[in-house]
Amino acid sequence: MRSDINRQKVLIVDDVTKNIQLVANFLKQAGYEINYAISGKTAIRHIKKEKFDLILLDIMMPEMDGFEVCHKLKSDDETKDIPVIFLTAKADIDSITKAFKVGGIDYITKPFNKAELLARVKTHLELQQQKRNLKELNATKDKFFSIIAHDLKSPLNQLLGLSEILQKEIESDQGHEVIKLAKLINESAKSGSLLLANLLEWSRSQTGSINFNPEILDMEKMTNEAIELNENNAIQKNISIKSKIKSEIFAFADGNMIRTILRNLISNGIKFTMNGGKIILNAKRTKDMITYSVSDNGIGIKINDIKKLFRIDINPKSVGNSVEKGTGLGLILCKEFIEINGGKIWVESKLGEGSTFKFSMPASKL
Repeated sequence: MRSDINRQKVLIVDDVTKNIQLVANFLKQAGYEINYAISGKTAIRHIKKEKFDLILLDIMMPEMDGFEVCHKLKSDDETKDIPVIFLTAKADIDSITKAFKVGGIDYITKPFNKAELLARVKTHLELQQQKRNLKELNATKDKFFSIIAHDLKSPLNQLLGLSEILQKEIESDQGHEVIKLAKLINESAKSGSLLLANLLEWSRSQTGSINFNPEILDMEKMTNEAIELNENNAIQKNISIKSKIKSEIFAFADGNMIRTILRNLISNGIKFTMNGGKIILNAKRTKDMITYSVSDNGIGIKINDIKKLFRIDINPKSVGNSVEKGTGLGLILCKEFIEINGGKIWVESKLGEGSTFKFSMPASKL
């Protein structure tokens, strides 16, 4: 979330250069980041390329006036939520009414009063931030109830059903069926355990009760521990997990968070890789950062779905090769923990060929 005023970006749209200079000077002095356009068409191009927190839009412009620009923005799902304040010398009721009808949230009359302009800009940026915060909170709540209502219930129901069958098979002395059922119960229990662990850590991160304790981490050692933790799941699908990480790779990050990240990324790799596949783990240091990668030769991800990953407001419907449904919570947790450690996460994938999840974290200075 953007709470720092210096990161809030305002676009000024006016065909009169002096007006742009005057408004820009006011806003720059207040610490806002400024961009400008001298026509409606130029403004549309800017907005499609770059994200803005607020638009100050002149009404009277040649070719495309402010009303038309605002109408186009509000008709586009990508830009409809950007607040628009009209800048106008027209203070008549019809113009003001039309400004609100096309989607404007406010208007400022020319000549500009500095105190009024800054007060209105500040108010609407704060309102916009509150809307973002509320949307994120609602998405978090929806995600939580979705997991509780569906995903957590699934492995528990499997455990109950399989254990009942197991009891009957034991009574009828069907040894080979007992072994098969025991494996299924074990898989279901692991799935529920991982989900519960992620849910607990995610809820702690949302309430701010999780501690951040960075330390020097031996990534070769941590990788070997993560492989060992996931070894049984990999064996069941005949998947090999290999590490190419050299012994001199040391990170400076929170150990518990990095363990959670590795656990989830490797588990995902196993989930979406076919029987007999492979997962490769690697890490390289570039200056002050380490880039860690988890590569698989699994089912891959559609281009349109890649941008949906790591988002709390989207519940992915992806299905793994062994019909393991994903909640998406693990990747969201990974993103949050990586960002807490000062890094980023991204994915490179080709449908039918596999995926590589990469994340960065600070390297140890020692």
